[in-house]
Amino acid sequence: MRDGFGRAIDYLRLSVTDRCNLRCVYCLPEPAPRFAPSAGLLTDDEIVTLAGGFARLGVSKIRITGGEPLVRPGLPALVRRLASIPGINDLSLSTNGVLLADQAWELKAAGLGRVNISLDTLDPERFARITRFGRLKDVLSGIEAAMEAGLAPVKLNVVLAKGMNDDELGAFAALTEGRPLHVRFIELMPMGETGFFTPERRVPLGEMMAKAGPLEPAAQEQRPVGHGPARYYRRPGAAGTIGFISALSCGFCGSCNRVRLSSTGALIPCLDGDDGVDLRAPLREGAGADTLMALIRDAVRAKPESHGMAARLPAPGASPRLMCQIGG
Repeated sequence: MRDGFGRAIDYLRLSVTDRCNLRCVYCLPEPAPRFAPSAGLLTDDEIVTLAGGFARLGVSKIRITGGEPLVRPGLPALVRRLASIPGINDLSLSTNGVLLADQAWELKAAGLGRVNISLDTLDPERFARITRFGRLKDVLSGIEAAMEAGLAPVKLNVVLAKGMNDDELGAFAALTEGRPLHVRFIELMPMGETGFFTPERRVPLGEMMAKAGPLEPAAQEQRPVGHGPARYYRRPGAAGTIGFISALSCGFCGSCNRVRLSSTGALIPCLDGDDGVDLRAPLREGAGADTLMALIRDAVRAKPESHGMAARLPAPGASPRLMCQIGG
């Protein structure tokens, strides 16, 4: 399956909920986030049906996202069903890690391969300020459980912002030296009506790399398994790697291989694109596999050539959609 620019689309980011048990300052507004009603969320059966359609169209990689996917009841059972779909050979999860310690082994047994864990600070008090509701020790326990359960590689996703955590790049980079942890620093993006993003808070790629050094390019065999846009380096002799994801400083749209399915059934071809194509309504109205796959093909062909975030940089405004509504 290819989009209108010839890019092969073989990766689905699959949101199973828009709810989250944290309220990170750059991601969600503190009061009353606009979560979808439960009846509007795709059921397990609907998710498996749509995922099967994507697989028949050539998608072989699925990342389960949210919101926070671990707040969805019965997630291990859904993972087991997704892992059994013919053609899906890479099943991963993005999580904030708060609930991971209790579910890591069950998820691994169900067929989950690996995890990305969001962690923006190593300081407990700062963690509480950034997440508003979280405890750092819960996430650290989740990281340990993931490694013990064999959910490998374990990647830590660190969203950087000046005045929030940009003084911790060195400490995060040091985590990779003695253990096979893979830290990825993510440039702040103008997403969501949180009032947090400003151009002044963004840490550009060059500054990230300077603060994370010393660095050397990671050889192909040293890089963790994955299908995203990170550029990988390592500290000399380190067991893990350091990646940089910089949508604004260094665009990666030319090699984009993914689409997103929201928890309410919207197929969103681009993180920064329009509202997407509704698959839930035709599915609930009884549409067959051929109809659903035709809708998927049409949406993929309409995938834009690139995001438009750079055009918003001079202004304080951000995309009105919250990241949890898009599927991360």
